[in-house]
Amino acid sequence: MLARFLQERTQLLVCEVEDKQPIESGRVFVAPANYHMLIERGHFSLSLEAPVRYSRPSIDVALTSAANAYGHRSVGVVLTGANADGAEGLRRIADSGGMAVVQDPATAEVPTMPVAAIRAVPTARIFAIDRIAAFLGALPSPHQRSAGGA
Repeated sequence: MLARFLQERTQLLVCEVEDKQPIESGRVFVAPANYHMLIERGHFSLSLEAPVRYSRPSIDVALTSAANAYGHRSVGVVLTGANADGAEGLRRIADSGGMAVVQDPATAEVPTMPVAAIRAVPTARIFAIDRIAAFLGALPSPHQRSAGGA
């Protein structure tokens, strides 16, 4: 349902991840229900390991795997939610030199996750929900960042 909901709101192709699916630019990938989604070099992996903070999929698992795979080239985003899932993974991204982005808790339907993320990464960039997509869209592509030395 999430993929369908998002597809109605973007021109990008939205799809639910399949195990070993290649990562492609210009697409929105959604973790399937009841699977952890891991981000590896060039592809996704799915796992049935135990829930983390009562969640599967866990945002911490996805963000930590992104930090491990892509280090300073990773960008993590934490949005509204009712527990602290995502804070630890976002800290791992920031610690690896990647970019941490958090929804302004004042614009969150449930501010628990953004508040936890900001506590974990005080240097995170904080935006109202309606500004996050534009900020991400303005970032240079990984190829441009590599060529520019950033």
